Amino acid sequence: MTTSTTNILDIIKADYAKFPEAQTYSIYSEDVYFKDPVYNFRGIKQYQKMIGFITFWFKNLKLELHDISRTENLVKASWTMSWDAPLPWKPRISVTGWSDLTVDKFADTLDNGEGDRELIISHIDYWECTKLDVIKQHFVFH
Repeated sequence: MTTSTTNILDIIKADYAKFPEAQTYSIYSEDVYFKDPVYNFRGIKQYQKMIGFITFWFKNLKLELHDISRTENLVKASWTMSWDAPLPWKPRISVTGWSDLTVDKFADTLDNGEGDRELIISHIDYWECTKLDVIKQHFVFH
């Protein structure tokens, strides 16, 4: 799949809509840098493992994309992620935040005439709340 300037935003939008299922890992560089308030690592394999962890533990996961824009090589996406925590009382957890995705051009090594392709080299997530705020949501009983 070619990831040109015109469609990388469309791919990201589609991935957010079906998150965490069937993500387009081919838009990430092999050594992508990922950071959020919980994780900090480098590499697409680690990224895939993190998504696997989320898929296993976070039930009824929804990722609502509020806005996505691009300036130069920075894609900014604002979102709210919510899920049912794996506890007997199944509290609904919600985190609002944004992602800064840095994109870089890479030479098309497939030599298929499609030209350079863009890959995400950095994915940094920010939360509009603290980790403690998220933990507190687990202990709200109705």
